[in-house]
Amino acid sequence: MMFGKKRRWHVLSGQQPSELDKKVMYWENKGRLVPTRDLIKTDEQIEGIRKSGEINTGVLDEVERLIHPGMSTLEIDKICYDYCTSHGAVPACLNYEGFPKSVCTSINEVVCHGIPKESDILKEGDIVNVDFTTIYNGYYADASRMFIIGGKTTPEKEQLVRVAKECLEIGAEAAKPFCFVGDIGHAIEKHAKKYGYGIVRDLCGHGVGLKFHEEPEVMHYGHKGTGMLIVPGMVFTIEPMVNMGTWKVFIDADDKYGWEVVTGDELPSAQWEHTFLMTEHGVEILTR
Repeated sequence: MMFGKKRRWHVLSGQQPSELDKKVMYWENKGRLVPTRDLIKTDEQIEGIRKSGEINTGVLDEVERLIHPGMSTLEIDKICYDYCTSHGAVPACLNYEGFPKSVCTSINEVVCHGIPKESDILKEGDIVNVDFTTIYNGYYADASRMFIIGGKTTPEKEQLVRVAKECLEIGAEAAKPFCFVGDIGHAIEKHAKKYGYGIVRDLCGHGVGLKFHEEPEVMHYGHKGTGMLIVPGMVFTIEPMVNMGTWKVFIDADDKYGWEVVTGDELPSAQWEHTFLMTEHGVEILTR
């Protein structure tokens, strides 16, 4: 026994090590970053997150039904707030660390955290990310979708939106039981680079479920075999932010709240997001 070393993983008191314990401790003993046991959700917690995810999906379905050219992003905020609260849930973004609205609406070159405004009017050909997080009975679920306003935009923007969705799907395929977070990021970055796109490095996916943001940080770039070990029972988001040009970003100086993230070259950006549960066979989408 190594004294003075605080283990991240522990065997439950009075029990023999399970196969899960043995696999996690194998990697921990090799010096790898492993989760703490509290990141492994119970069946009850998973069911709560799943129900939150159902409401979150309903919110985005309602946006998809109603979004159209000429509407303001403030109207999107009202749609999201009304649907969420009418189903007994709470918008997680509202007043989170000073964020003033219920949803993030990010248009064209805005990468993420766009604040809904009466003055932001959607035009045909715009691409917009709508990112919503639900709290239901204390459980969190988080997802976002891209919308092409009017149904048609430039070929360049259409490709960006499509490839960003492919990056999410490829990242989910790379997420296997007992893989590492870096496996996800490596797969996403490899696909984006085929098109000359930049993957944002300043923001990432994250654990979710009992809090808005938990471990691990899920980077969307990197190397295989790096980052935290992912094991069955963990819940996390994958949400690659794919830029048409540089991966670099900045905070919009006109945003008095200090939230809106813009591409460094002000070219368009696209993002898709789901909340995933890692199972013994791969990931399950909880926000489909």
